[in-house]
Amino acid sequence: MASSPGTGKRPQFGNRFLKDPGQVFQHNAWDNVQWTEEQEAAAKKKVQENSSQPLSPEQQEKYENKASNFWDDFYTIHENRFFKDRQWLFTEFPELSPSSRSPPDSAEYQGQDCQQESGDVNKDYPGSSASYRILEVGCGVGNTVFPILQTNNDPGLFVYCCDFSSTAVELVKTNPQYDPSRCLAFVHDLSDEKSSYPIPEGSLDVIVLIFVLSAILPSKMQVAISRLSKLLKPGGCILLRDYGRYDMAQLRFKKERCLSENFYVRGDGTRVYFFTQDELEELFTKAGLEKVQNIVDRRLQVNRGKQLTMYRVWIQCKYHKPCN
Repeated sequence: MASSPGTGKRPQFGNRFLKDPGQVFQHNAWDNVQWTEEQEAAAKKKVQENSSQPLSPEQQEKYENKASNFWDDFYTIHENRFFKDRQWLFTEFPELSPSSRSPPDSAEYQGQDCQQESGDVNKDYPGSSASYRILEVGCGVGNTVFPILQTNNDPGLFVYCCDFSSTAVELVKTNPQYDPSRCLAFVHDLSDEKSSYPIPEGSLDVIVLIFVLSAILPSKMQVAISRLSKLLKPGGCILLRDYGRYDMAQLRFKKERCLSENFYVRGDGTRVYFFTQDELEELFTKAGLEKVQNIVDRRLQVNRGKQLTMYRVWIQCKYHKPCN
């Protein structure tokens, strides 16, 4: 994509805008696509239809109780072939790059450079000697973790990563790029409030949630975010990218796949929720965090070979812990 004038950097979300609908198949994707009122109405109608027959409480309980089994099966089948490294990672989240010690030159970050060491600095734990600590929750097979370790050569960096699936964590640990001196991978259930993290409160600079919060039961999301908030240092932040309401994936669900409002189960047994900006704002602010960014990324993806268009809706958030 083209660079922003004078910066030499790829602009967030790109700048490939579709001005002439007749040119839609000229590229593989278009950025910041605006929906018509007709498209919005059709999407709402489709969601009403596919959620009109939710699964029974017994079926919903089965998918909750066996959630880890379904994700283990997913990674056993796909291993590390399913996800590609996220090329957009450092453009959208510069907090993960080597220059992350200095907040980006943006008004939205003014007043947030207040990182402090953990109040528990004398405790010996993995990464306790690090000066910059990142945790990714829902790391999968490492498609965020390994680019961070490869790109960020800060000697003070330590990266934690965890996943619900023991199969996924084992794939991370057996990856040739896994370095125990700079990274700790562990199994953790984000939705289990009794499951402890191997990190003391107030010790993390950044927490990353990429397409993971949507995979847990909506009623457990608030406790999960509140617990993560306690792990942050003052000035530390949570970075999130997840599915937005009326994303193509939501519209494709059939009636028998709905668990509850905007919450669905895929054919492989894994689950997904589709958020609004307001829902995420409430989750983060109730956890004592302040908004830096909360935006919708509406993208039109194109299959030029099949002459198909696909509307994707994602939400990207950054919320930080106040310094006081």
